Amino acid sequence: MDADSDVALDILITNVVCVFRTRCHLNLRKIALEGANVIYKRDVGKVLMKLRKPRITATIWSSGKIICTGATSEEEAKFGARRLARSLQKLGFQVIFTDFKVVNVLAVCNMPFEIRLPEFTKNNRPHA
Repeated sequence: MDADSDVALDILITNVVCVFRTRCHLNLRKIALEGANVIYKRDVGKVLMKLRKPRITATIWSSGKIICTGATSEEEAKFGARRLARSLQKLGFQVIFTDFKVVNVLAVCNMPFEIRLPEFTKNNRPHA
């Protein structure tokens, strides 16, 4: 490919993962019994809570750390995390929304050429 023939790539963000803290201890059993759209994984010690709008899934630990996955933008991730914190407040917890940060972004695109993975990794060993 020439350097002059620039091709516009359509990059589509498919998943944004964010974390935040509530600064309070969370009773997972109470969340499982009184919360909506929850799955209690007692053997692992976490609760999964799903929101419909924005469509995110949150993993909640009793320490107050929460990981949200499934958003398609940073704004949507923050909005969903704040909605989740508000729903925990409505369950009676003293939630303070702190330490929000985006930890991973997954995007996909179609390249205008073929990538041969074995050769690519061999030629770019320190990076790939």
